[in-house]
Amino acid sequence: MKRLPAPPGRRLVTALDVGSSKVSALIAEPNEDGSLRILGTGQRQSQGVRRGFIADMERTESTIREAVEQAERIAATGIENVFVGFSAGGLVSTVASVELAIGGRRVQKEDIDQLLGVGRDSIDAEGRMILHAMPALYTLDGLQGVKKPLGLHADKLAVDIHVISADPSPVRNLDLCVRSAHLGVEAIVASPVAAGKACLSEEERELGVALVELGAGVTNVSVFAGGMLVGLKSLSVGGSDITDDIASAFGTRRTEAERMKCFYGSAMTSPRDNHDMIELKPIAGSEEGTEAARITRAQLIAVIRQRLEHLVGEIATALKDLGFGGPFGRQVVLTGGGAELKGMADYAQGVLGRAVRVGRPSVPGLPEAHSGPAFTTLVGLAQFAASNELDLRTIVAPDSAVQKPTGANLVARMISALRSGF
Repeated sequence: MKRLPAPPGRRLVTALDVGSSKVSALIAEPNEDGSLRILGTGQRQSQGVRRGFIADMERTESTIREAVEQAERIAATGIENVFVGFSAGGLVSTVASVELAIGGRRVQKEDIDQLLGVGRDSIDAEGRMILHAMPALYTLDGLQGVKKPLGLHADKLAVDIHVISADPSPVRNLDLCVRSAHLGVEAIVASPVAAGKACLSEEERELGVALVELGAGVTNVSVFAGGMLVGLKSLSVGGSDITDDIASAFGTRRTEAERMKCFYGSAMTSPRDNHDMIELKPIAGSEEGTEAARITRAQLIAVIRQRLEHLVGEIATALKDLGFGGPFGRQVVLTGGGAELKGMADYAQGVLGRAVRVGRPSVPGLPEAHSGPAFTTLVGLAQFAASNELDLRTIVAPDSAVQKPTGANLVARMISALRSGF
């Protein structure tokens, strides 16, 4: 099918989320106030993606084409470039620190530019591909958590740089797949960065919050504090594992297992579960006259909860490893397709011992079908594209600054800064 031409002189942003269960696209036009006007969306069942990794280039490319073309038809316009979400396991979060001596005078814009420029060159990729290099914390003479150092006096100005990197091959495969669909790649964005923009409030990011993206094949656990993403961890488990468990336990097809999970499944139990019956469709066709097999809803929920026990246990371990605990670690937000399971927030709250809510994108004009937790990353990608987020990879480094060794746990230092009132 011939694609529509891109509109001349009109700024549009296009988000493309290539996940394990679906490929979705969104075309939007940024308004002057930074909000988005949604023009078109598209979605196709994912083909050739496993655990967020490209496993079949040809099938994935075809699915990308179809999703983007659907969005273009609805928007009545063509697009050339896209912001692509990367959600595969293997995302790594590290911190690099740089320091600049300024001799007690007021901090100038040139000082900040110089510091950030040298910070860019201080990042050691160690064979990995850098997706983001974002300033996290400024420090003035040891005072941590300063967000706007411009105009303040200091002997030494320092900054912590949050670096998100990934294994090169999966990123290159995703990039190649998108370009093979005749689309330019503006940027490949780590999904926790995008999802945080779409479903976390500014106050939550300031006070400290954990964002858990329950995808089909991957669960990303990330921590925000002081308004910034300060740590993340990827888990190779997701909602598709629950579907596979159901299919295996009751001898039915994956599509039927997914339907059962969505319509009858729950993370919480109730007294009625032993009385509600569910008819099973077996993998092989049953003989004529044979009565269809049936299970109770309690049996289905028992299978779901067995997998959830393992999944939420891994999430709890990841939060502990990220330093998310004590008075600081009180709020958790669940998003992604797995968060749509009935009772999921209540179950997670009981296991984690923290307040848990389900995060959804909130953008005027977003179609109802694309307004659930499963589309948080997609909407966040469009918001990221429109925000012109500062990334040190685009800064050319001047001379002279001192690189310090990688700092201690950034979350712990952020907690300290928050407690001291910054």
